[in-house]
This record gives sequence, structure tokens and C-alpha cells, in this order.
Amino acid sequence: MFDKILIANRGEIAMRVLRACKELGIPTVAVHSTADADAMHVRFADESVCIGPPAAKDSYLNIPSVLAACEITGADAVHPGYGFLSENARFAEILGEHNVHFIGPKPEHIRLMGDKIEAKRTAVRLGIPVVPGSEGGISSDEEAAKIAREIGFPVLVKAAAGGGGRGMKVVQTPEELSNALSTARAEAKAAFGDDAVYLEKYLQRPRHIEIQLLGDGKGNAIHLGERDCSLQRRHQKVWEESPSPALNTAARDAIGETVAKAMRELEYLGVGTVEFLYEDGKFFFIEMNTRIQVEHPVTEMVTDIDLIFEQIRVAAGAPLSLKQSDVKFHGHAIECRINAENPVSFRPSPGRIQHYHAPGGLGVRMDSAIYQGYSIPPYYDSLAAKLIVHGKTRTECLMRLKRALDEMVMDGIETTLPLHRALVREADIIDGNYHIHWLEQFLARGGMES
Repeated sequence: MFDKILIANRGEIAMRVLRACKELGIPTVAVHSTADADAMHVRFADESVCIGPPAAKDSYLNIPSVLAACEITGADAVHPGYGFLSENARFAEILGEHNVHFIGPKPEHIRLMGDKIEAKRTAVRLGIPVVPGSEGGISSDEEAAKIAREIGFPVLVKAAAGGGGRGMKVVQTPEELSNALSTARAEAKAAFGDDAVYLEKYLQRPRHIEIQLLGDGKGNAIHLGERDCSLQRRHQKVWEESPSPALNTAARDAIGETVAKAMRELEYLGVGTVEFLYEDGKFFFIEMNTRIQVEHPVTEMVTDIDLIFEQIRVAAGAPLSLKQSDVKFHGHAIECRINAENPVSFRPSPGRIQHYHAPGGLGVRMDSAIYQGYSIPPYYDSLAAKLIVHGKTRTECLMRLKRALDEMVMDGIETTLPLHRALVREADIIDGNYHIHWLEQFLARGGMES
């Protein structure tokens, strides 16, 4: 096992990793920007190092500064959390060159899955079903028009190096295609430094289903079921749950084993998530995230498996401690992302939290790094807290979630708590009858104002 782990992140995920390390008896190092000097993970870590000014590029994305913090403190491993450097293959390689372990996948797998075109080709080779579309990047408008005619409109233009909805355009008619291609290329170039785009069939009312994976890099891999992440706004997840209201046991087992088999063939190391669109009983691969996910707690709640603990174990060279038959699913879990944003316009709302009360009781979990009097800085992601609730059934889970949301207090800033309080009372949500476009349609018809 590692002697000391440096947590190269901030906010709730830094606290989540820190807690796992403490339960494992591993000393921790927190790195932070000057804006995060009073952050909770800095207060609770065994050591802390300031690595730069507020801007992420000068601190949390500054590889030399993170490496220097490792050398100063003697940390022999780095946990990158999610975001920032978590899917930076070169960062993982640099750590290895300095005899520091990267708690994550092998660099070649990060690089492979970070390129959406190569990831799709790999999925086809490994027997994972994919969305119909181009085999590689689009080289010309003429090629795009030909492929679009073959797969049928509407189509989706996507950045090869993209994520979070950037460089992504829906094209309803042939006349819109050329402009969508040029716009997507420009966005991709600005966001990722790579203007390569590809084409996929645009599904009308799919659900977003992702499969949680765990591998030990030695050819052993298992799946830990699915999460339904269909409630999204501008391709950003708002609410996640497990199991999905749309899947039965047979469908879950089939897609889970398909993905686990592929990861065994890859000799994948660590945690990862393979994401699909699901429509009319069919799964279509969209991407793989080679890191821990924001929504991992719902999987932990329905399996009683600590994903961070397992991630650290296998990164230290231990074989999987679990077989597929050891994974047992029980009950239902839902996670609500509470963002420091206006619940209607979604404008960021940084500032000081004047009053804070976290809900409690049986089956209620709060993953957060905020506290009363804490000032949320304006420089980073607006996620303030994650409320995760578990129940024996989905109905019990929804009732418990409704109670927990009503109990929660976070005053002084605007938050998306009112949105979640509205969602948990909506008939479609209660019935599990929603898809990836549902939330934007709900907001467009004034659901938050009615």
C-alpha cells in the first residue's frame, strides 16, 4: 500500500478521497490554490501545500507545481479525483517518471479513451454496440453529407477530443450541416486545441445509461451495475440514480458483462465508466470516462462497495478483491447535484454561505466540502454539494429524498435546491418516465415558474 497520497483536486471529491485514505490509515497531502486556503480538505489533510494563484491553469492544472508538492512532502502516489488532471495521460506518465504512482488507469488507456474516434473504434473491436455514424473524423462537408444521408437525419456533430457538450451540434436537415460542422470545429479548436469532429445518428428520446467498472490491470474486471443519468441540462448531469427505472435484470447483466469482458481484454486498471444511449431496448456506446465519476456514490449505496478504496488498492498493485458473483445489488439510490447557481437561469452564484444545515437520518448521505461561513469562490465548477439518498425501493427512496431536500438549508447564495424540490414532485420523475431531453423541455415550458 502507499505511504502517503497527495490529493490533486479540491471540493467534495478531495474530501471524499481524504476520508477513504483516513479509513485506510494512509497519510494525506492537500494541494490548494490561494483561493482555497480555507477549504475543508486543506483543514482535514495531514499536510497541505499551496500550489498557485486562483486560476486553475496556474494551480490545479499546473503539473510542475503538483510534482513539486509530491517531492516536498514525500508523497508516493497522487489521486486526481475527477476533472483537472484526472484524464491527462501525460500527467500520469510524468508521475511515473518521478517514481510517483498515479491512482488511475494506464496512460495508454486514458489516451485511447480520451480520443472519442479511437474510443469508438475500440468499442467496435471489443464487441460493444455503438451509435451508427462515421468511422473516423470528417475530412470534408461532402463526406459528412454522404454519411448523414446513409444514417438519416437528424445527426449529431461531435468533437473528437470533446466533452461536456462543447463542440457538439444537432443537425436536423441537410441545409444545416455545413454551418454546424464549421461551428463545431471552431468550438472544438477553442476548447480542446483539436478541431477534429465526427458524425453520429441523433437519437430522439434516449436515456443516458452508464456502467461502472473496476479492473486490476491484470485481466480481471467486473461491473457494478448501471446508473441512469438522463436528467441533464446542456449535456451536464443534474440527477443520477441506480438502478435505472428503464432496465430489467436481464438487460443489466447482459450489457454489464459485455463491458466487463471488454475491460478484461484491455487489461484495464482502476475504476472507469462506459456511457451509453439507450433507446428501444438497444444500447449505443458514446464514450468512456477513465476516472471516478461525480455520481459514483449511488453505486456505492446500492452495492456497499467503496469505489475509492478499491481504486487505491488496485493502483497499489493488489488484485481485485471481488468476483462478479460477490457484487450484490440492494435497494435504490438517487443523487442530486446541488450547484451554486440560479435555479432558473443557471447563472453561477458564488459567495458566502450564511446558514447551512445538512439533512440526516437513515439512508441519507451528504458529500460536500462546504460549511457555514464558507465562501464559494468564483473560479471553479459550481458544484456545492451532493445529496445521495437510499431506500429499499424507488418509491421509498423518492419519499426520503423529498424529505431530505425540504430539510436542507443553504442560504446566502442561490442554489439549485428549488429545482430538485420541483423535480421530486413531478409525475414523470415519480414514474421514472424521462429521457435526456426531458429536463430541458421541462425548463423550456416554465416548469420552474409554474
